Amino acid sequence: MMDGTERMFERMVNEHQHRVFALSLALTGNRHDAEEVAQDTFLRAYRALVTYSPDRIRELKQKAWLHRIALNVVRNRVRGGRPRLVELNGSEPDHSPGPEVGALLKADIDALATRVAALPARYRDAVVGQPVGTVKSNVHRGLKLLRGDEDDHADD
Repeated sequence: MMDGTERMFERMVNEHQHRVFALSLALTGNRHDAEEVAQDTFLRAYRALVTYSPDRIRELKQKAWLHRIALNVVRNRVRGGRPRLVELNGSEPDHSPGPEVGALLKADIDALATRVAALPARYRDAVVGQPVGTVKSNVHRGLKLLRGDEDDHADD
């Protein structure tokens, strides 16, 4: 039979496991390390919870608390200088992100494209119609003209 802390921990894992994994993946850059960080995060959370009073557990902001634990786990791993993984067959390990990262990135790109398409034409043209360097250059030249520093009106 599970006590209250174990039930609460189980609910915490069920509610936050995907968010903790996504954060871990963003911080580490690869699925293998992200899985280890997420597991270590929940292990540390459980070890802390069993020492907390019921009042402290009730007042706990779980999302922020788990986020802080995950950040600390990653910092500790970086400080510890973990040895590089080497596959048994001698090849380099695959550090490419898993398919979920690609799907999330595509969803973000699609959402951004939808938002850009909804902009009024003059703003949309400024955002996608010219390279950033050109926009910066034109703003710089425009400001110089306003200040009277430049008499060149070549693009009028």
